[in-house]
Amino acid sequence: MLLASAVVVWEWLNEHGRWRPYSPAVSHHIEAVARAGPRAGGSVVLGQADSRLAPYIIDLQSMHQFRQDTGTIRPVRRSYYDPLSAPGKGVVWEWENDSGSWTPYDMDVGITIQRAYEKQHPWVDLSAIGFCYIIDFATMGQINRQTQRKRRIRRRLDMVYPLVSGTLPKSQSWPASPGAAAAPPVPACACPQCLLVMSVKATVSATGPGTATLQPRKAPPVPPAVPKAPAPAPGAKMPDGMVTVRGSLKPLAAQGGRRQAASTPTLSSASSAASPPGTGSGKASHPGLGTLNRSHLQRLAIAQSRVLIASGVPTVPVKNLTGSSPVNPALAGITGILMSAAGLPVCLTRPPKLVLHPPPVSKSEIQSIPGISHTCRKTTKKQAKKGKTPEEVLKKYLQKVRHPPDEDCTICMERLSAPSGYKGPQPAVKPDLVGKLVKCGHVFHLHCLVAMYNNGNKDGSLQCPTCKTIYGVKTGTQPPGKMEYHIIPHALPGHSDCKTIRIIYNIPPGVQGPEHPNPGKSFTARGFPRHCYLPDSDKGRKVLKLLLVAWDRRLIFAIGTSSTTGESDTVIWNEIHHKTEFGSNLTGHGYPDINYLDNVLAELAAQGITEESLVQEKD
Repeated sequence: MLLASAVVVWEWLNEHGRWRPYSPAVSHHIEAVARAGPRAGGSVVLGQADSRLAPYIIDLQSMHQFRQDTGTIRPVRRSYYDPLSAPGKGVVWEWENDSGSWTPYDMDVGITIQRAYEKQHPWVDLSAIGFCYIIDFATMGQINRQTQRKRRIRRRLDMVYPLVSGTLPKSQSWPASPGAAAAPPVPACACPQCLLVMSVKATVSATGPGTATLQPRKAPPVPPAVPKAPAPAPGAKMPDGMVTVRGSLKPLAAQGGRRQAASTPTLSSASSAASPPGTGSGKASHPGLGTLNRSHLQRLAIAQSRVLIASGVPTVPVKNLTGSSPVNPALAGITGILMSAAGLPVCLTRPPKLVLHPPPVSKSEIQSIPGISHTCRKTTKKQAKKGKTPEEVLKKYLQKVRHPPDEDCTICMERLSAPSGYKGPQPAVKPDLVGKLVKCGHVFHLHCLVAMYNNGNKDGSLQCPTCKTIYGVKTGTQPPGKMEYHIIPHALPGHSDCKTIRIIYNIPPGVQGPEHPNPGKSFTARGFPRHCYLPDSDKGRKVLKLLLVAWDRRLIFAIGTSSTTGESDTVIWNEIHHKTEFGSNLTGHGYPDINYLDNVLAELAAQGITEESLVQEKD
């Protein structure tokens, strides 16, 4: 226990291992149910706070979030932050994603940004907390330190997260400690979903821990505190026979919120609705789902279905309960029951499987790609260009400005009419000279541009830090490796009219060169060889040709920090998206995706690679 005052932020764990915050409104809703203790049922229906989260339920006993339509289960936690930090003031920092919508930063990142903003810093470097980004408050932009890609950010005000004071329970504890701030009683919700959950829990509690015998045509007993379900309509046909399930029936939301896995702790049984919270029956603990075999799980799902049918709750058919699905039969049955009770049309079948690779292909079936010579391309270490100083390179792209405009240099944030504010190694250029880039017309201190060029790849190219216009031929820092490409006789989903181009990237681990983040330090190369796929159509071949240019210019990969694992000094993708799923699109990196080819062409153009680049490569 901790004695303090703090704001509570409820968070969920995403597939990349990052804790993502729920919104303030949703956190208030979860916290209210958590403080109410077992009398509130221990299940949080998130759709009551945000209609977009209608499929989600949180089981507070296991601290897991369950998505009813897909069976996805994720851990949740209850975190505490300083009341004077961003969540305590209702400040939310967000970045603009590729689709144009806004995504909130992780809570620790948002707090770091807000702290720098309040101290009126012109910018903040996020590398100290594991992210390779700089936040520029003057332009309200996020800049990738390795690729220089810029995204818009924004600061908005929302509700303040719930405040607690006094004795605070540890994270992930439930029920909330009695010493915490008292919350008003939570009124019983009358929506079909909550009535369903409470009805089944009440039935389970009244049945007892022994053998639960459920008979058709007989309504289950319901405690007075729970609204009594209507009796079945006269003449309604009920399933024949009787089902007996050994062991206690667990709360419905608790079953829906977990898989049968050894790594997940067994849920404890809920307190009886007829007993006051906190009192026990003195009997041995009941077995959890992890102790039941497949046949018992099937019987459990069928038994709960019959309880609901007997109480007049409509259900829908649930198929393939006996199949070898990642969602076990009990979970599939419970999902169907919950969704049908909420009035949603559901017919569960076996969930789709992740298909990363095509069926086996023999060497005789592999074909070269018409119009593209060879089937393999290698890269070696970069050959440094000699003979030109940074000043000589920039001279090709700049015009001197004798009378600077009354505005800031967006590199050093000083007025253009004043000397450059750059404090690093001093270039051999006067700090008060100003130049304008000839294509885009943006104006900077020459001193700042030379410093920026010296801190980059020094390949003879320049990219405007404001609008990202590229001058010259941009190259990257991709380590040495091999790129293979050929046609295989299988079609991608959504492209049944053509075969498939398979690309295989292979980069071995090695030692970083002078152009990399940590020269002389070794780097790792995880997940290689990496297989990627394009449709063998006219546009697919066009994308491949441009990817070959990007490979030659060392722009496909870079060395940095993985956004998936958090590992530093490793090979990562470099802002050009690839499709790595062959026969599915469960991760978002597969097919069908009608916009992918257009999107990747736009990403290549942002790196300075267009059809004109193909002509330049031939020359």
